[in-house]
Amino acid sequence: MTHICFDVSIENKIAHLVMKRPEKRNSMIREFWTELPEIIRKIDAEASARVIVISSTGPHFTGGIDLMMLAGELADDGSAKTRMQRAARFLGLVKELQDTFSALEQCRIPVLAAIQGGCIGGGVDLATACDLRYATSNAYFTIQEINIGMTADVGTFPRIVKLMPEGVVRELAYTGRKLTASEALQHGLVNQVFDDQTSLLAGVMEVAGEIASKAPNAIMGSKRIITYARDHSTADTLDYIGVWNMAMLHPEEIMETMAAKQQKRAPEFIDLPEKI
Repeated sequence: MTHICFDVSIENKIAHLVMKRPEKRNSMIREFWTELPEIIRKIDAEASARVIVISSTGPHFTGGIDLMMLAGELADDGSAKTRMQRAARFLGLVKELQDTFSALEQCRIPVLAAIQGGCIGGGVDLATACDLRYATSNAYFTIQEINIGMTADVGTFPRIVKLMPEGVVRELAYTGRKLTASEALQHGLVNQVFDDQTSLLAGVMEVAGEIASKAPNAIMGSKRIITYARDHSTADTLDYIGVWNMAMLHPEEIMETMAAKQQKRAPEFIDLPEKI
């Protein structure tokens, strides 16, 4: 299937989504917001990959939400007769955009972001919804919304405050300044920084390959529990992981791991079931 905003390939159990509009700084046009969740949910539903990598083309990862699209969505076409109707329409739009990035978090398999150049506005929303983030040395992150008179509302704040110190987040949110790759590494927003995009993609694919070699069921459980732990107390999470493993633990995969190590071969695991 051909997409306007993405090239999609799957090889060695790794799905690679590449944003392909560098001439427009890979801005998030209307099609972006429908294509991304559809692609992610299809890969997840079909269990066609064990890891997803999102990368980009050109000098910038993404310039964020397309302002012309946003202006068009917010324009008063006369159909909303009251302020309440306009507010309800705006809320519907926000929920739709939020759902696009929540699809990354809800996906059963890990999603890795390979970020070069500018990761601006909606790009930060996208990156923080991924499981792991890697960047080039020239990458930077900007909570751009404050620079156009908005409060970021698509997912940056509830996620980034769990990744970085609150004081740093507040500074970025209030000033709209660029957070450099080295600062992002220092504060825990990215896992590793690479010299250039070529080494970035090679490094991210190496990590993706390592993840793809592990038991998919155990990876799914790890993602589920880590996200749950982020949003719940330790006591609740301990209960949840106990019940999860009671239902989902596969002893045969543990035995396969041990046998493969003893026989000095790669383990063979069963892929996740397709979603019905």
